[in-house]
Amino acid sequence: MEYGSIERELRIDATPEVVYAVISSPEHLREWWPDDAELDPVPGATGAITFGDPASPDAKIEALTVLEADPPRRFAFRWVYDDGESAAPDNSLLVTFDLVPSGDGTLLRFKETGFRERGWEAAVLEEAYLDHVRGWDLFLPRLVTYANRLVARP
Repeated sequence: MEYGSIERELRIDATPEVVYAVISSPEHLREWWPDDAELDPVPGATGAITFGDPASPDAKIEALTVLEADPPRRFAFRWVYDDGESAAPDNSLLVTFDLVPSGDGTLLRFKETGFRERGWEAAVLEEAYLDHVRGWDLFLPRLVTYANRLVARP
């Protein structure tokens, strides 16, 4: 297996503007992905997402740096880099959400890359890649459900 990138295409019954808010705003991110999120969705901004109870010492906190914020077309960030480092192509993973209008909804093209560039040994690379595949396979359907629910008619 290559372990180079994770790619998904998802159809969402919400406009690109709604989907963009869902993928870039902390209050929406918390509804489908991390337990907590702190970020300003502007290029160059840094923030963090937390998995687990933020007050617990077991919480997993990941720093992130916003690279692109082009509403309602693209949102991209780097994450999974060590504390004290600045995100760069050789020390982080790149997540990109491209939003394409599709009828009265949105085609979301998701991509996460940078696994091989991290320089991890083979076993670490494989485990990190498979962990992220499992994670995105869980969270991306939640994104679709949440965005669809935002625009559902009563």
